[in-house]
Amino acid sequence: MSNVLVTGGAGYIGSHACKALKAAGFTPVTFDNLVTGWEEAVKFGPFERGDLLDRARLDAVFAQYAPVAVMHFAALSQVGESMQDPGIYWRNNVSGSLTLIEAAVAAGCLNFVFSSTCATYGDQDNVVLDEDSAQHPINAYGASKRAIEDILKDFEPAHGLRHVIFRYFNVAGADPEGEVGEFHQPETHLIPVLLDAIDGKRDALTIHGTDYATPDGTCIRDYVHVCDLVDAHVLGLKWLQDGKGSRVFNLGTGSGFSVREVMDHSREVTNREVPFTEGPRRPGDCTKLVSGSTRAETELGWRPIRSSLKYMITDAWRWHQNGHYDK
Repeated sequence: MSNVLVTGGAGYIGSHACKALKAAGFTPVTFDNLVTGWEEAVKFGPFERGDLLDRARLDAVFAQYAPVAVMHFAALSQVGESMQDPGIYWRNNVSGSLTLIEAAVAAGCLNFVFSSTCATYGDQDNVVLDEDSAQHPINAYGASKRAIEDILKDFEPAHGLRHVIFRYFNVAGADPEGEVGEFHQPETHLIPVLLDAIDGKRDALTIHGTDYATPDGTCIRDYVHVCDLVDAHVLGLKWLQDGKGSRVFNLGTGSGFSVREVMDHSREVTNREVPFTEGPRRPGDCTKLVSGSTRAETELGWRPIRSSLKYMITDAWRWHQNGHYDK
């Protein structure tokens, strides 16, 4: 079985990617510093603890496992934090990724799948984003991801490093079999926060703004089921293994869901009311942020079969009731 180095493989998306890689016949080798990840989530291949800024550690892991590709998820990802302390985002995300890319090239590992973000597009409200939309990030998180994309593009003509880049907004749901799931401390994502409120783990969900120009007054965001998302990453790896050129793919539904729609479906799935309060808009929040996925569906053959609210909330609720990790 071919080894694939998965950075951030102990995190939410990375752990699901490791399961998908294992099912596809690869051996995922998790490289993670456990700052936000969980060693308990590493269930589908070897675990190597280390930091992306440690070149010697990376070189040793590349030498030991000789991976056929890198799947790069490891990153700091909190937008607010990135505005307050941009330095750690440029150091961790950009410098760490550059060190990883240089180590991969030195090891002759020239297939690279990168988990980027639609935050690279910045504040483009109420349009369906595609891969050709202009990139104007408005925070250090989005800027750091765009910088990594630029590094990858520069390394291809110089070193033959081919890459597939995925951009997307919000990820939701969990492994339907309950082996891994979403577990952040603290939790900031809408669906797990909402489920915490339903379950009594927090007092209530706060709806930030009810006067947006949407059918129900709450803002709309695009969500992709984590299993659909990682399936796309495996397809991206196979794309590179088939000798195809570097490519960027957006992953989304093209329509999105409002906060109240998420709440309504949560009531249906859990058969419980959602405790909530209504608050003012948050600075910088847009009315509608969505992404299309026509290119991924047409060229990769990607099908987001679980990215409905019913599936995402059902799988998240199943995990939420029983799943957790301990440091």
